Amino acid sequence: MKVKYFAYIRNYTGTKEIEIDHCYTLKELLLKLCEKYGAKFRNKIFENNSLSDEIIILVNGRNIVHLQGLETLLNPEDEISIFPVVAGG
Repeated sequence: MKVKYFAYIRNYTGTKEIEIDHCYTLKELLLKLCEKYGAKFRNKIFENNSLSDEIIILVNGRNIVHLQGLETLLNPEDEISIFPVVAGG
């Protein structure tokens, strides 16, 4: 599966995208990414074991808010995009 990073999230990963072995749920994937990228990445992604309000995650272009959140099931060919929340006017 492909994981794409956007905006300042790239500062924590050092890359725009990676291919990663299949994970069954989004939570499993995010925990694997936290192991790979360390505490700074984890602190941006999670807040008290829940997804941070500062992060938007899309699976194949669909916001996980409209899927099953962290329990969203993943397929090997899925594309996951991780964005910071952007504010402005």
